[in-house]
Amino acid sequence: MRKLAGRLWIPVCPEQLGGLPTPRTAADLSGGDGHDVLAGRASVITRDGLDVTRNFILGAEECLAVIKAQHIGTAYLKGGSPSCGLTPKTGVAAALLLQHGIRIIES
Repeated sequence: MRKLAGRLWIPVCPEQLGGLPTPRTAADLSGGDGHDVLAGRASVITRDGLDVTRNFILGAEECLAVIKAQHIGTAYLKGGSPSCGLTPKTGVAAALLLQHGIRIIES
């Protein structure tokens, strides 16, 4: 990615940081967006029906910890993801980072 040329960057995956395997069954936000998940009003459910909400929250918290430890101000996140997306719904990690003033660029 040209935007990152000449910059230090740290690739992380909130879903992996939350303990989910790769590859993994796709998951979707249910009942709201990432802000709602963090507030306990929505959940994250895999296409197989497994509730992975806690994994997504833990992964978002771990991602935030990395960002704070490294004094990062901008995060480049994957669009359409229930963790990282801003569109069509704000993902769980994206919501937590926004709540903490982290600038997000969706790619």
